[in-house]
Amino acid sequence: MGKIRNYQIFSAIFVIVLGTLFHFIYQLSGENKIVAIFSSVNESVWEHMKLLFFPMLFSIIIGYFYLNESVPNFVCSKTIGILVAMALLVIFFYTYTGILGRNIAIVDITSFFIEVIIGEYVAYILMINNFKCKKIIAVLILAIICFCFIKFTFNTPKIGIFKDPLTGEYGIIQN
Repeated sequence: MGKIRNYQIFSAIFVIVLGTLFHFIYQLSGENKIVAIFSSVNESVWEHMKLLFFPMLFSIIIGYFYLNESVPNFVCSKTIGILVAMALLVIFFYTYTGILGRNIAIVDITSFFIEVIIGEYVAYILMINNFKCKKIIAVLILAIICFCFIKFTFNTPKIGIFKDPLTGEYGIIQN
């Protein structure tokens, strides 16, 4: 259990650091379209979900080679952790901004850290309690989410979760 706990602590730190970097890397890359796939291209809730998803996905890939033999439910547990973190992001953001009528950057940043930690903790609890599921289902869920992030970055639906609250635009903002 120590190896799992240590990996999950590493994973939480990794996701927080990489997710924070991914918030800025699209602009720093000169708006590179490849970078747009896994980083935030605007301030919408959808794009902020990418800041959780892709670093957590990369953590699954790293951890798969590090832990998978000793943790047969690793991919399933981590997938559920991702889903929990993303759900918390959406629920918390819309709840607090609905109450206050606006968002506050420090609250958004702090909640991101908390969502990552909770998602990683949920995955840890599932791993140590031998949660059972089919790995193929978890992989399919991850693939579908990944596809949606890529598709909707470049062909963005005109609904609220995709709308940049600062510009009122959707998806990649064309200058």
